[in-house]
Amino acid sequence: MATVDHAPAPIPRTYDVAAFRRRFPALGEGAAHFDGPGGSQVPVEVAEAVAATMTSAIANVGTVTRAERRARDVVLAARRALGDLLGCDPRGVVVGRSMTQLTFDLSRTLAASWRPGDEVVVSRLDHDANIRPWVLAATSVGAVVRWAEFDPATGELDVEAVTRHLGPRTRVVAVTAASNLLGTRPDVAAIARAVHDVGALMVVDGVHATAHVPTDVGAFGADVYLCSPYKLLGPHLGVMAADPGFLESLRPAKLAPSTDVVPERFELGTLPYELLAGCTAAVDVVAGLGAEVGAGPARRERVLAGMAAVEAHEDRLRERIEAGLAQIGGITTWSRAARRTPTLLLRVDGVPDAVVRQHLVDRGVNAPNGSFYALEASRHLGLGDTGAVRVGLAPYSDDEDVARLLEGLATVPH
Repeated sequence: MATVDHAPAPIPRTYDVAAFRRRFPALGEGAAHFDGPGGSQVPVEVAEAVAATMTSAIANVGTVTRAERRARDVVLAARRALGDLLGCDPRGVVVGRSMTQLTFDLSRTLAASWRPGDEVVVSRLDHDANIRPWVLAATSVGAVVRWAEFDPATGELDVEAVTRHLGPRTRVVAVTAASNLLGTRPDVAAIARAVHDVGALMVVDGVHATAHVPTDVGAFGADVYLCSPYKLLGPHLGVMAADPGFLESLRPAKLAPSTDVVPERFELGTLPYELLAGCTAAVDVVAGLGAEVGAGPARRERVLAGMAAVEAHEDRLRERIEAGLAQIGGITTWSRAARRTPTLLLRVDGVPDAVVRQHLVDRGVNAPNGSFYALEASRHLGLGDTGAVRVGLAPYSDDEDVARLLEGLATVPH
């Protein structure tokens, strides 16, 4: 077997990764985490914000008692922080249990105005959370589902693959900003322009993209943008961002006594205040990375700089992994799009994925196998429902992690 060069590439100007890693208690367990696409590890600042909120006097949102005002302030602070993360109006930030739950709620709400023969467009590249809610909603009212296919050889979802399905009956187009299986980043802005030309809505799944690249909902052209803070250092929540005026036009199912104010009319029940405080802390951690590389003073500016630094750091490590895989040989990869996140789908030729995963785990490397709910993408690649091994980087990944991964893959028994 070929010898693998583990020497790190020159490091561009970025944040202090070693210092950053010390903020993550979970990394003290010693594993090299390449499982970030399923949920990142959490910095101590986020855990402390959650704990502080849970141990403070708190009540339902109000203005009379100190506990009520604390709940109100936590909610408003989280909306502002998420607005800075996504580049959107905080008044249009909706919080839910998960992106999946929010997408189901949105699809049902929109489908109430659809008629038989209306059309929705979904893509094979997407996570099932941005496919199945739309398919089920369309089926419930007799609408037509049209499928945009990506190229299995390159992993690319071309603009034309989506726009060829657009027409006067198109109501919604649902496309990912980045594939959680392959990392592919379609030209969402170009797709959105065509979608808007036919008067349809553009719904963007930003769960995977938001964790790796600077995000601007307006630049994407998204009418609705969904993401999950737990993919980027935060707690387990889902977020839906949209223009407040658009949200005013929607009438979701809700309890009779609950408020009709936007965005609260979309948030069912009492919000998890402690998790919202954790979201604010996570955004502030990202903004801190931006300050470290010289941005400021506005938090939005620092968030953009912080995510740009994360992107550069992760891309450098991804390129090192790809070079190492080429030296090892005998490994098939499917992540080949020109623009992609630091996410690789691979298989050691002739070795079951579960065996590869366990071999890595035995060496302190966490890289899971599966389809990761990107069921249609896995099938379209010829991998069935079982997928392959996914390697995903995170802001705290470092060169030692990469060396351990490559060493583990180079020594998989055949």
